Amino acid sequence: MTPAGQPNFAVIFRASEIVIPHSRPRHRYVIADSHTLRSMSAKNFHVRQAAVSALRAWAKGHDYAETLIERHAQRRMLSSSDRGLLQAILFGVLRHRRLLDHWIGKLREGKLDAETRDILRVGLCQLLILNLPDHAAVNETVEAGKASVRSLINAVLRRATVARKPLMDEIADLPQPVAYSHPDWLYNRWRAAFGTRNAISLMEWDNLPAVNYFRVNPLAPAVESLPGTPLDNAPGFFKIENSLPSALLASGSVYIQDPATRHSVELLDPKPGERILDACAAPGGKAFLIAAALGSADGLLCTDSNEKRLSRLQENLSRLHAGNATIAVHDWTHPAPSEWHESFDAILLDVPCSNTGVIRRRVDVRWRLQAPDIEKIAITQRKILENSLVCLKPSGRIVYSTCSIEHDENLGLIEEFLADHPELTLHSMRDALPFRDQTDGAFAARIERKLSIPAG
Repeated sequence: MTPAGQPNFAVIFRASEIVIPHSRPRHRYVIADSHTLRSMSAKNFHVRQAAVSALRAWAKGHDYAETLIERHAQRRMLSSSDRGLLQAILFGVLRHRRLLDHWIGKLREGKLDAETRDILRVGLCQLLILNLPDHAAVNETVEAGKASVRSLINAVLRRATVARKPLMDEIADLPQPVAYSHPDWLYNRWRAAFGTRNAISLMEWDNLPAVNYFRVNPLAPAVESLPGTPLDNAPGFFKIENSLPSALLASGSVYIQDPATRHSVELLDPKPGERILDACAAPGGKAFLIAAALGSADGLLCTDSNEKRLSRLQENLSRLHAGNATIAVHDWTHPAPSEWHESFDAILLDVPCSNTGVIRRRVDVRWRLQAPDIEKIAITQRKILENSLVCLKPSGRIVYSTCSIEHDENLGLIEEFLADHPELTLHSMRDALPFRDQTDGAFAARIERKLSIPAG
């Protein structure tokens, strides 16, 4: 916090990702050295061109931000440092998009075409979010524009360098969703569910860099030394402090996974010898945890609705020494094959969801998700629950899980499901909330059939 009480911006550099959290006066700030980022900003307008091209492709709605970074980095043959700068700019624009648009409105009156707006977002992100040197941020961004708009882009960005302090000073007085770049409907929804302070903390969390964790693979040969810091409350999980352990990942000795993912598999409690169904298994993170608990992938059936994802699922399980799992394609919004009926001791339903618990990892979720989507997603989730129930053995158990923090997708849905199935009961439940638990958001509920009591 600055002495005047104005929000501060700080650069955080971690695993090629750079983001700038900002906050209201009552919040603290994380400040890190921006030397690494500045060293990446040498003359290379191809990075800015790539950022603009990626934003244009993203706006069409066909690809996720992470996919676009890789595609445009390869297309332009960017070095690793330039790829890091591309990711910093793209993630910075998507995380702070609404605030950037507010600044554009302050600096330039009148309408703008979509491409010019994206160029200005890229430039202002570098100047006001990433704190890159003015000459690099302005000159290279201007060069990325068409000749017909370069004078306009130059004028707006030069104006921003002069107006930097007043633009920063006013952030504390902006509406919360504007200052933290979230849609009004999502902020209002969280405020109603969690209270104003926690809703603000959620938005602040979403704008922080995603901390990476890995889990040790007990199915792989033991490793003498492991990089990272072990987590006291999540045995087998380590926080990655520096670069990703590439060799250990390639050998399958470890797997990148947030500790919040463990809750559903711990509730499932797979036992050796049981037949287990992981119904929405790709890309395989929870299937790996199940196999680890079983001691092997024998008896594990992994399904996914998208046949194209099955190859990646198989590759991941093979690398993680769980390649003997059975893999099949099935869309669980449709009835299950008869041969699966009453076949499984335990079923994991890690259902498709709104992803509101992992927005800091999936930076474009906040803009892609619309309020009506949550109700539609809940309908799909309920179908999956209903269609999987017939596959459970009479003494079996189902664990339903999401990476959402929305009541309608989590406990609210489970309560409605149980009301329609009086033969079932909620055995146990876990949830993770970022503002409370400092992990990704998650929900898991274990459902069992009620024990019958003999008459007399």
